Amino acid sequence: MSALTAWLERGVPERPTAWLYRAAYNRLVGWLRQDRGRGVALAGSPPLEDDEDDPASPFFDGELRDELLRMLFVCGDDALPPDSRLVLALKTLCGFGVGEIARALFTTEANVHKRLTRARDRLRDAAVELTSPALDVARARLPGVHAVLYLLFNEGYLSSHAEHAVRRELCDEAIRLGTLLAQHPVGDGPETAALLALMHLHGARLAARQDDAGALILLEDQDRSRWDQEALAEGARWLARSAQGATFTRYHAEAGIAAEHAFAPSFAQTRWAQIADLYAMLERLAPSPLHTLHRAVAIAEWQGPLAALAALADVAPPTWLAGHHLWDAVLSDLHRRAGDHARARHHGALAVDAAPTPAVKAALRRRLGITSDGAP
Repeated sequence: MSALTAWLERGVPERPTAWLYRAAYNRLVGWLRQDRGRGVALAGSPPLEDDEDDPASPFFDGELRDELLRMLFVCGDDALPPDSRLVLALKTLCGFGVGEIARALFTTEANVHKRLTRARDRLRDAAVELTSPALDVARARLPGVHAVLYLLFNEGYLSSHAEHAVRRELCDEAIRLGTLLAQHPVGDGPETAALLALMHLHGARLAARQDDAGALILLEDQDRSRWDQEALAEGARWLARSAQGATFTRYHAEAGIAAEHAFAPSFAQTRWAQIADLYAMLERLAPSPLHTLHRAVAIAEWQGPLAALAALADVAPPTWLAGHHLWDAVLSDLHRRAGDHARARHHGALAVDAAPTPAVKAALRRRLGITSDGAP
C-alpha cells in the first residue's frame, strides 16, 4: 500500500524490490520502537528514512538476494508434501507445463496434477514462510534446489517443447541461479560446483547441437570447432573446485562423463571405458535403470553391441522406462549394429512413436535409419 501511494506520486523507483524491502524494514523497526517491551533495546538505533533511494543494502545478513532463487528454497518447506515440492517449483517458478514436468520426472500428467493439488492445498492450510529460511534450514533444502536447477537446464538442453528442440535461455538461467547459489554460504560446496561444471560443459556444445534448419545434431556428428572454448574452460574450473573435499555426488559423476565427452579429441577417441565406469558409479549413487541404459551405450562404443546387449539382458525396465523412447531407441541401435534387423525395426518403430517432439522423432529416424513411413 505504501508503494501504491508513493509510486503514483513519484514514479516507480529504479530498484522496486529494494524499495519494498526498505519500506518493510522501516515499518517493522518503527513498530518495534513503539512497543514498550522493546523500546529500550531499540532506543539507540539510528533513524531510518522512508526514501526510495537505498543507502544501504536492502537485504538482511545471509539472505538470498535473488527472488527466484529464494522462492526455490521456499518451495522446499517441510510443510509441503515431499513429492510435491519439486513439481511445485517447476510449475510455479520455472514455468514448466504439466506435460513437460511429467516427461522430466518420468511420470504421468495425472500424477503431476495430483502432486500440484496436494501442494496448493497445503499452501492454503499451512503457514509457509515466504522469506529466506535460516542457514541450517536452507542447507537441508539444498538438494531440492539442486534438483530444480538440474531439470531446468535439462529442459533447455533438450526441450520437450514442440517448436524448440533447444532453449538456451533456460540453460542460461539455470547457470545464473547456480552461480548465485555457489556465491552464498548455503550453496558454496562441492555439490553445487559439480552441478555448475556439468551445466557449463554441456552448455558449451549448444551451438553445435542444431543445424541451420533447427534439426538436432547427434554428438558423433557435431562440429567440435563450434564448441564454446570459454564455457569448456569454465566447466573445467568448476570441476576442479568440486573435487575439494571428500564429497562425491551424482553431479560429480555426471560432470565427469560430460568432461570425457567435452575434452575428447574426437568421438572415436573418446575414453568410453572411463565413461562406462562413471555410469557404474552413478548407478551406485542414484540407482536407476536409466543409468544402466546409458552405461550400455558406452559399453557398445567400447566393447561392441553384443557386450552392451549382455549388460541389459537382466534389466527389467519399469513401466515408466519401458514405454519411453530412450529404451527402445537404444535397443534398436544395438540390435541393428549386432545384425538383428527384425528386432531393430521393432524397437525403432516404438522409439519413434514414443518420441515427445518432432525434432526428437527426426533425430531418431536419422540415427536408426528409419524413413518417415517407418520402413528401414
